[in-house]
Amino acid sequence: MAIYSIKDLEKLSGIKAHTIRIWEQRYKIIHPKRTQTNIRYYEDDDLKLLLNVALLNRHGHKISRIAQMEKNELAEKVAEISSVNDLSGTQLDALTISMIEMDEFKFERIVTANIAQIGFERTMMEVIYPFLDKLSILWLTGSINPVQENFISYLIRQKIISAIDHTICASSEEQRKFIIYLPEGERQELSILFMHYLLKSRNNHVIYLGQDISIQDLKDAFKIHAPDFIFTMITESFAKESVQTYVEKLSGYFPSSRILISGYQVIAQGVQPPPNVQILHSLEEALALVA
Repeated sequence: MAIYSIKDLEKLSGIKAHTIRIWEQRYKIIHPKRTQTNIRYYEDDDLKLLLNVALLNRHGHKISRIAQMEKNELAEKVAEISSVNDLSGTQLDALTISMIEMDEFKFERIVTANIAQIGFERTMMEVIYPFLDKLSILWLTGSINPVQENFISYLIRQKIISAIDHTICASSEEQRKFIIYLPEGERQELSILFMHYLLKSRNNHVIYLGQDISIQDLKDAFKIHAPDFIFTMITESFAKESVQTYVEKLSGYFPSSRILISGYQVIAQGVQPPPNVQILHSLEEALALVA
């Protein structure tokens, strides 16, 4: 069972620590425990309750009324507003709750409703990606554990794979061929999978190699497919060489292909692209390229 400080609750719920203390004292919303040295802490049930309370409060429910609700009524009210009517804070809150509670049904309801109303691509861009940004912050600050992150990442991965499988791509002579992969040590598979979907949905031929691919692996695939484009992402620092060196190797090994590279390390290290390499600074830039 995880334990949380009041600062953790503040990060996860968006409710200021001062306000949380007022809710505790005045409305008895949650009840902190104390260590033997009198330091207050909170448990999973406290976090889940606060996330739901914060969601209702942001949507006009008075805290005094929320404090009087039974668990069933609270859950019903949260379900009513966790829809596609608000694609900003509500969606992030609802997805955060589904992750903390490891509630697949809640995740499925939120994402399926969004896909039905605005389509898969917009759901990824407007709901899932902002949520993943929040997830990365929560992970860095230690506010969530690996099990929760793995749980929600797996569900998102399954959604992307399903969308790829259901995308029909008509073969033609004008069709562009892409090899996409992640280098050795890279683990940001959700982003590269979504790029697979974007490329395929725009009638490109995609050869997806997966993650942890060496340059030799890439050479072997290149001999078979001779792609027009090679796409990869670099978000982790390389241990053996600089990102600049790696990019120059790609350029030299595959001079007949246009190499597209994105990722935090590419931008942060100020990589200077060789002539056949293009750096993509954002997802919007990548979308403009593959349109």
